[in-house]
Amino acid sequence: MHNVLENIDNIELSKFDLDGEYKKAKSNPNFKAIIKNLKLSDDELKNYTSILEESSSEYENCMNCKNLLECKNKVEGFCYIPVNVDGKLNFTYQPCKYKEKQESKNKYLNNIKYFNTPSYVKDASLSEIYKTDKNRFKVINWLMDFMDDFLIGEYHKGLYLHGNFGCGKTYLIAAIFNELAHKNYKSCIIFWPEFLRQAFYDDFNDKFEYVKKVPLLLIDDIGAEGLTAWNRDEILCPLLQYRMDNNLTTFFTSNLTLKELESYLSNSKSGVDEVKAGRIISRIEQLTEDMEMISKNLRK
Repeated sequence: MHNVLENIDNIELSKFDLDGEYKKAKSNPNFKAIIKNLKLSDDELKNYTSILEESSSEYENCMNCKNLLECKNKVEGFCYIPVNVDGKLNFTYQPCKYKEKQESKNKYLNNIKYFNTPSYVKDASLSEIYKTDKNRFKVINWLMDFMDDFLIGEYHKGLYLHGNFGCGKTYLIAAIFNELAHKNYKSCIIFWPEFLRQAFYDDFNDKFEYVKKVPLLLIDDIGAEGLTAWNRDEILCPLLQYRMDNNLTTFFTSNLTLKELESYLSNSKSGVDEVKAGRIISRIEQLTEDMEMISKNLRK
């Protein structure tokens, strides 16, 4: 009988401690703020006092935080908060406003793939386009018109953009692709010479299939590759044929004019083949509009 009474006393003491801890926790304004909208009884909530205090502490951290670098919570950029799920208390991690902004900013990266492209291309932005050289105006205007047409769903040929080294050909097109990626359009930029050098890697077939079918493609620096009859006839030609047959918008940059590119593609280690080179050029002409841009070297 004595043991039973002792157990009852312990239960009553434990209940008293729980009530006291909960009452003490409610004196904290942040604690009161996080339980206010839960619409759960105190009897339900007091059983989770310690976890709710943890949430309150993280909530307070968020209220006083100015950026992700200052985050003091267990999971950076997230707050551990209570939620009412069908009348039961649950806890979940909710991203803070800084984390949401970061994720929104980086979401576009899922829409654009870069194969062997330099970092400055990945960061290309319309706001950073160099606009003081009038020799660039025609190309910039063409690209802006292209983007307007693309956004309303009209098929538009791509661009074969040739000109001097370092004048910003790739950057301009990449800026348009990055802008469209922000608007949830898929695209890909490949540095053509390096892409071909990977032709015998195990994952090349997967890359090739993606490049072949992506809605927007930039083949960067064509004509700078180490030409072989095989990469001309077995990689480039089928790639262009597929994209031409399926109305997939394709861009090119090169230091060579189309005529110079045709001459280059004619001469491989296997000999001269003007017919096959001509077939490549005819496909490029079918896919693109030809435009030249001569401007100062921005890479100096």
